[in-house]
Amino acid sequence: MSNYFSEFPKYLWELLSPAKTWLPELRNWEVLRADIIAGVTVALVLVPQVMAYAQLAGLPAYTGLYAAFVAPIIGAIFGSSRQLHNGPVAVISLMTASALASLTLEPSQLIGLAALLALMVGIIQMGLGLLRLGFLVDFLSHPVISGFTNAAAIVIGSLQLGKLLGISQPSDQQFLITLRDTLLAIPTQAHGPTVLMGVGSLAMIFAFKRWAPKYPAIVMTVIIATLISWLFSYQARGGAVVGVVPTGLPEISVPTGWHHISQLLLPAFTIALLSFVEAFSIAKAVASKTRQRISADQEMFGKGLANIATGFTQGYPVSGSFSRTAVNFDAGARTGFAAIISGLLVAITLLFLTPLLYFLPLSTLAAVIMAAVFGLIQFEPFKHAWKVNPHDGFVALVTFLVTLWLAPHLEYGIFVGVGLSIAFYLYRTMQPHVAELARDQDDTLRDAALFGLKTSHTLAMFRYDGDLYFANAGYLEKVLLNAVADKPHLRVLILDLEAVDQIDATGEEMLGNLADGLYQANIAFFICRPKFKLLDAIKRSGLSTKIGEDNIFSKRRNAIQTAVERFPGVVDVSHLMSYQPDKDANIENPPSKPTN
Repeated sequence: MSNYFSEFPKYLWELLSPAKTWLPELRNWEVLRADIIAGVTVALVLVPQVMAYAQLAGLPAYTGLYAAFVAPIIGAIFGSSRQLHNGPVAVISLMTASALASLTLEPSQLIGLAALLALMVGIIQMGLGLLRLGFLVDFLSHPVISGFTNAAAIVIGSLQLGKLLGISQPSDQQFLITLRDTLLAIPTQAHGPTVLMGVGSLAMIFAFKRWAPKYPAIVMTVIIATLISWLFSYQARGGAVVGVVPTGLPEISVPTGWHHISQLLLPAFTIALLSFVEAFSIAKAVASKTRQRISADQEMFGKGLANIATGFTQGYPVSGSFSRTAVNFDAGARTGFAAIISGLLVAITLLFLTPLLYFLPLSTLAAVIMAAVFGLIQFEPFKHAWKVNPHDGFVALVTFLVTLWLAPHLEYGIFVGVGLSIAFYLYRTMQPHVAELARDQDDTLRDAALFGLKTSHTLAMFRYDGDLYFANAGYLEKVLLNAVADKPHLRVLILDLEAVDQIDATGEEMLGNLADGLYQANIAFFICRPKFKLLDAIKRSGLSTKIGEDNIFSKRRNAIQTAVERFPGVVDVSHLMSYQPDKDANIENPPSKPTN
């Protein structure tokens, strides 16, 4: 802890100045040109997409533009990834809608509360980054993320069905009930012009992607749909359009609704972790191709600042976008300046181009969202997780089903998934593999029971594969005591702890009690091959003195030879002694040395 505080000024300076690594590269015209082209390319996709995501969050379309103005700029300056593009994304937008819907407020009040939620998310993320707690996101395992993402994509796409067809949908009702009611209402409530516009927009997006991939599908669809809406009086025929978008940049203001902080705290924490997991996963995928170094704590800090800035500029929570990051990378972005360019182009749109967005149909924005989330639905990871470990496949499936069942409250699916992951981890580590060893034909020590090898009644050597802590200490003690009971002539028990990396007070106490019990039974208890961390721990606790310093060995061979010397003609080591240690260096490694 003292080292953390002494190094904090340097660490803080590093957090506040990541852009210094790429700013000098902009002197190179090729780099600058590539970033400008990438920034413009992303901006073309960004404007219609973030307006659609704002609608998904239950907010006016222009709040998406406000968030897309500041978030990419701040995220690029203070994040560790050069290509990651920050701003409104589908999953976080839906979680924002869920958090706000639970408050049952007037639509005019939601804008201030969405900004407050962004501010809270930002403070949480920035705090985690400052305290170097980015590792907390590791509790969100891949199966949990996979199950959640697939369910969220289905929920997001289905909730756009009403806007696509012109059918009103409640925002605070359970997802499955909403979907059922929407499907039943299609024959009687579907609005013809809206259906034509929405389905036509969706068809155009996929048509451009299939037969004209050189053209930006979303941009071309939005332009064509807006022109059709204007030329054929779509609004006069009952079609819903974006309407008036305020001209000008967002004002810097303090969010309102502070008395709702307690109700927003849990959603804010969930969004903070999930948005970072989403963003950092994308950043790692890009970094694997560019070979750039990224930092979880730096990325968390940058995300926090981006959300705080968004909160003060009437936006809502943001994260890293997979689709826009992919476009940014494919367009040749070399540094974070590309994201800054896209943010500045959004500002130009707010200043001069908002009148052109008036006739943009809301059903087209729904089509944009549906097209974006279709690509998130992938069930192959479920099968892969099941092949690796059925527990992981089960966690992914349960997370998926619970998220669907409890939607729009998506965070509960994550909680269930994390809880199951931890429970299965504890279950797997409660009974680690414990093997009595014997020499095989190739002169290596193997699990005698598994390979059908001969053992001794007077000397037993056991290998324990796992950490030693409160959940499994009793299991190891039970296995060893049962072995002692099965060998009434046992004189020496050797425990190989080479695989133990961590030990807690319960594990240490169990070893001490075991040593006492074996001593009273006139059985010598040896420990061999402890790692430095384990050896240091048992020395600090005094356990090494209780066991006996001369009963702790760095090699198994030394423990066997000592047993023969102490009990000449008594212990039978024929199942171990002809073993040749030099043939397998992994078997006879000395304890690990401490590293600086």
